Amino acid sequence: MMSQHTTPRRILLAVTGLTPQIVTETLYALACRDEDPWIPDEVHLITTATGADNARLNLLAGERWFHRLCEDYGLPPIVFTPEQIHVLQDAEGRPLDDIRTQADNTLAADFITETLRALTADPNSELHVSIAGGRKTMGYYLGYALSLYGRPQDRLSHVLVSDPYETNRDFYYPTPYEHPIHSRRGDKEVTVDARHAHVDLADIPFVRLRDGLPERLRTGQAGFTMAVATANRGLQEPRLVLDVAQQRVWADDEEIVLSKTRFAILLWLAERARRGESTTDWSQPEVAREFLSDVATRIFNPNGGEYQRLEESLGWRIAKSCEPNEYFQPHKANINKALTHTLGKRSAERYLIGIGRGKDNSFPLVAEQIEILGD
Repeated sequence: MMSQHTTPRRILLAVTGLTPQIVTETLYALACRDEDPWIPDEVHLITTATGADNARLNLLAGERWFHRLCEDYGLPPIVFTPEQIHVLQDAEGRPLDDIRTQADNTLAADFITETLRALTADPNSELHVSIAGGRKTMGYYLGYALSLYGRPQDRLSHVLVSDPYETNRDFYYPTPYEHPIHSRRGDKEVTVDARHAHVDLADIPFVRLRDGLPERLRTGQAGFTMAVATANRGLQEPRLVLDVAQQRVWADDEEIVLSKTRFAILLWLAERARRGESTTDWSQPEVAREFLSDVATRIFNPNGGEYQRLEESLGWRIAKSCEPNEYFQPHKANINKALTHTLGKRSAERYLIGIGRGKDNSFPLVAEQIEILGD
């Protein structure tokens, strides 16, 4: 009897079509062959309406091949019920029987992406994802979704079954006892023993893009197309738009929410960059004076309390020979934080204000990448 693992919640996720055998084949390879078995706590399937019926009738009812595998190899309890079979849906929310149109294709991509995102949302989970079953497009979407949302502990694989068992609908896993099944060799029907089959897993490396996605896509529902477009933004030329009258900012057409003071600082750096001044030595008093006279008076009412407090804070540092850098640094950090939160780490890197003191405070954009409305 195999002992239950002590690792975090383990999930086997697979796409299936008309051959639910890939579930038992993959589970066998993971849990029954290796010296260090990987035994899932639960199994989840993504499939069509017909695929769901096939999985339920063949794996969970009738011959109960899933349960027979667990009994044959003494596996601990694994949660796998019809509730863990996720059926693709059409635009009206009805079970989708096949992927026949472009609309079906888009719906399937979004469904697969959201299902995987939800399963990876638990930091204490560990996924093994199989792309061996279902239509090729389903396997592609599941693999790409794992690239978008996968974490270091997650794995991707394809199951490999020796001939003539691979295409045999009566084969589910190598039994630990003699189990004859019928097979065809050319135009002849022969009987083979399931216990002699060889089943292996091919581990598939994948690029992990999760850390580069914005928080809203990692924690909220997002379609496949949106997630891919967001991941690809880091390869595009940056575009920063500032609306002075409305005090609003957009980067990559995404609005970046900033306080009035931080908007003023970003506007100031953007205007300097458009003049070819990409670095700003914030340790110099004249820099603070420039910010107050050239920018702050346009954003704040010079006779209002907000401007007076800003002037007093920077003026005190100038008068006491303290570096204005101490005032600007926290605001710079929060501007960078807002950019990263909205765009994701990878895309935001193109916009981040340089980290450091003095002249290391560089602004990464050039004039052609900056648009200032109401200038």
